[in-house]
Amino acid sequence: MTPRIKICCIQDAAELRTAIDAGADAVGIVGPGLSGPEVRTIDQAVAIAALVPPAVTTFFLTREQDPDVLGEHVRRIGPQVVQLCDAVPPRAYDVIRAASPGTKIVQVIHVTGEHAMGEAREAAERADAVLLDSGSPAGPDPVFGGTGQTHDWHLSARIVAELDVPVWLAGGLRPDNVAEAIRTVRPFGVDLCSGVRRDGTLDPLLAQNFVSNVRSSGT
Repeated sequence: MTPRIKICCIQDAAELRTAIDAGADAVGIVGPGLSGPEVRTIDQAVAIAALVPPAVTTFFLTREQDPDVLGEHVRRIGPQVVQLCDAVPPRAYDVIRAASPGTKIVQVIHVTGEHAMGEAREAAERADAVLLDSGSPAGPDPVFGGTGQTHDWHLSARIVAELDVPVWLAGGLRPDNVAEAIRTVRPFGVDLCSGVRRDGTLDPLLAQNFVSNVRSSGT
């Protein structure tokens, strides 16, 4: 099965149209306080989400940990998917689902070592899907994605093989390496931000090349 394609870090209506025209199945709106291009306010996220056509899945990325704040953001934005980029208390899952029944939850796991395997197993018990990324959430200067760096795809492949939920692959994907990543990891979907940008802006040609290379990856 050809992986689904998510183009992330959508900044405005123009970038949204570029992603859709390139053939993205999903788009990501990055909430305040995350790494890489992000919206500055929740109001901006609401405005962009309102423009996404029904056939394209809207992801809202957040590092918010307060369940009640998460619930309010979900109610306002109305995404089909909430992507949790940091650890949250178990209650947060219940609050999100109560705030917007039918909304799916994707938990990000940063693949920085073997411990990611156990973290992914635990996440799969509550989340609807898992996304494997290359951030460094621990330490004084946490990074939650948008690094442009790959991680150990062989470890990611083991996680995909073990979990019963869909697994997305992110982290350093580009038009020139996505086919190899798909062959190695066999993910449900692929997700990228910086790999299709020039000077911080979503580039139509890079986006089109990425989508074309995913579609012809041979899966």
